[in-house]
Amino acid sequence: MLINNDKYIAIGKEPKLLSILASSLRIVAKEGNGKDTLNLQKQTLRNIIEERYRKTVSRDNRVQSILADLDEKIQTVGDMGVFILTCENIMLPLHQAIANIPNNDKEFTLNIAKSYLDIRGELGLATVINLWDDLGVRGCLTAERTEIIRAFTMLRVLLAKDKSINEEDRDIVLTAFVQEFERRAAQKRKKRAGGSLEDVTNFILGYYKIKRAETPSHFQADLEVDNWVKAKDGWLIGISCKRTIRERWKNVSSSVEIYNRFKVKYIFHIVTFDEDLSDDKLTVLGEQRQIFYLPDNSRRLKYASKHVGLKNYVRPISQLVNDIRKELT
Repeated sequence: MLINNDKYIAIGKEPKLLSILASSLRIVAKEGNGKDTLNLQKQTLRNIIEERYRKTVSRDNRVQSILADLDEKIQTVGDMGVFILTCENIMLPLHQAIANIPNNDKEFTLNIAKSYLDIRGELGLATVINLWDDLGVRGCLTAERTEIIRAFTMLRVLLAKDKSINEEDRDIVLTAFVQEFERRAAQKRKKRAGGSLEDVTNFILGYYKIKRAETPSHFQADLEVDNWVKAKDGWLIGISCKRTIRERWKNVSSSVEIYNRFKVKYIFHIVTFDEDLSDDKLTVLGEQRQIFYLPDNSRRLKYASKHVGLKNYVRPISQLVNDIRKELT
């Protein structure tokens, strides 16, 4: 009920409101004379929630729905204690734990990537790209694990101290906590996914002080381009970093006429996993001025570089920056 935003109003996602609710209900419990305590708590609960959403008339039905259902479910002072415990020891720690998980993989990778380029130069590009993806994911998952262990341990200790909670109820609370943590962590993972490789192209261009150009207006080719640079002849080069060219690849193309209309000279694809980069893909996309930068030790790069029909469409990743510079000067 506390996280449902369709039927109710997801008050469980508002830490300030939860904190006010829990502390107010505890004060009423302490000051109440026993007979009217539950009624006073229920009215306090209603007043706080209604006041919070007083200016959002569009949510009034959902506000009244949660108040009515809470009123039905909270029948005793013990039930109210469960509600308070849920606010204080499940929802609030969950919010804090999720907030401590990074929103962006690059928090773990930026300095490491810079070190590789500082020491290895352009020969370190492939390593940087692979590390960026791998370290970012591992770093964020490690942060998740740290937060869930910390919050889970605190909740387990708290529940163990309360002798009125039996073992089955403790297990229910703990598993519910983990379930909700995983749901929210997964949402955060989904927001991070796909952004890491886009970030690495930004980082590489920034590191080598290569000025980025604006995306050509109304350019609607069926491909995703992370960055653009403008060549010395005024034409544009698109730069895209992907793990693979796998999904809908036959649609990830545009006619040469469209490229000419928008003055697109090349699309440079940086591909980290290239085993499914078939001869057919390379030929179809390569004929449309799309060039593929593959890891220097790649089996596919070695093969395609010696193939008379494919060699013009593939290059080693370590050559990327040099090729861009040639086009700019």
